[in-house]
Amino acid sequence: LIDMLTFYTIGFTKKSAEKFFELLKANKVSKLIDVRISNSSQLAGFAKGKDLEYFTKAICGATYKHIVDFAPTKELLAKWHKEEINWEQYTQIYTDLLKGRCIERKYNISNFDNSCFLCSEDTPEMCHRRLLVEYLNHHTDEEVKIIHLM
Repeated sequence: LIDMLTFYTIGFTKKSAEKFFELLKANKVSKLIDVRISNSSQLAGFAKGKDLEYFTKAICGATYKHIVDFAPTKELLAKWHKEEINWEQYTQIYTDLLKGRCIERKYNISNFDNSCFLCSEDTPEMCHRRLLVEYLNHHTDEEVKIIHLM
């Protein structure tokens, strides 16, 4: 029986590979959940999906999974980056996306205990990874501790 679920979040931007993997290791993260729409951009450096899968296992003994259901759409990201919508609008559209995808029914939220949700933004304040873990927190009966790895 789990007393409390722990969800971590991390962004890889402005972090060296060493800092990134040391944070995961120090916090004994068991799963790295990639919540980006695309995990293969050349801009991602060490954080390309195939590389992450290998490094996460080799360095941290953790599993890696890319879950596109947790990502915003390319259209939503484009609108946000072009400043066609503000943060409140982005938050509402993204939350509606999660509801529409029925993620709280499709995934067993307690299986994400000790998982770290990965995106590119260096801080969680204006990133969908924070919105995602808050959404998951509101859709489980278990107590959740959210830790943003910086």
